[in-house]
Amino acid sequence: MIEVRNVVKKFDGVKALDGLNITVENGSIYGLVGTNGAGKTTIIKNIMGILKPDSGTIRIGGEPVFEMEEVKGKIGFVSDDLYFFPGYTLKEMGSYYSGVYPRWNNERFTDMTKNFALDMKKKLSSFSKGMQKQAAFILAMSTMPEYLVLDEPIDGLDPIVRLKVWKYIINDVAERRMTVLVSSHNLREMEGYCDHIGIISKGRMVIERDLEDLKSDVHKVQVAFREPQEHAYEDLNVLHYEKRGSVDLIIVRDKKEKVEEVIGRYRPAVFDMLPLSLEEIFIYELGGVSDEIDGII
Repeated sequence: MIEVRNVVKKFDGVKALDGLNITVENGSIYGLVGTNGAGKTTIIKNIMGILKPDSGTIRIGGEPVFEMEEVKGKIGFVSDDLYFFPGYTLKEMGSYYSGVYPRWNNERFTDMTKNFALDMKKKLSSFSKGMQKQAAFILAMSTMPEYLVLDEPIDGLDPIVRLKVWKYIINDVAERRMTVLVSSHNLREMEGYCDHIGIISKGRMVIERDLEDLKSDVHKVQVAFREPQEHAYEDLNVLHYEKRGSVDLIIVRDKKEKVEEVIGRYRPAVFDMLPLSLEEIFIYELGGVSDEIDGII
């Protein structure tokens, strides 16, 4: 389990993380989403022990991670800011990793390199950015990690390569109960693969839920009444409201049964509940205002 508790991190007196809490259960795929500047990369660097929180605690498998070599040896990491040793080939980077990570699997390394059609003997500096991201993923997965932390892992990859990446992740979660924390702006893809979702804004957790529970508790509702009803939505948690002619469009965070019971009191002429995508939930949970959702997708 990855546990982040009340973590605060400041840069030049400004809080990048403001009492952030995250819980990633063993054997799950947890999607961390947020606007640009929400604190996703900062918390990932703290989780990896690259940065140290100003306050709060981070534990992986019950152990602190900062300056703990044994714990870090259990974590595979693909950063959005890729780095390889200057002049190294993929094979040479694999040799380095094999001396650092105790569970290094050279057979997997060779097989994955062939599957992604990368040349082991070429310098990584000659690879395209997409190829470098694939190389970083191969290196991370070949350490046979108990925990996998990914920061924008599929950004810039073509659809076939993205499917390969997710196939490896899902197989390791199923077969080895690997625990995955992934940060991405690709909400449609996250919706297809993640078990749990955490939405953060301004360094704080807005909502953290099982994905299916989250989707079942946020609804897009279209309602029309025969007579005006000023108080029809007072007992509901309305995230967004707009009027479209005679039809009200509301986004509600409540149980389906409660929404049906409350609106049903007023005998609506039209009453439809529509499913929401993760992308829509994300936008409405953050208020749906332009300065909050700038740069989401």
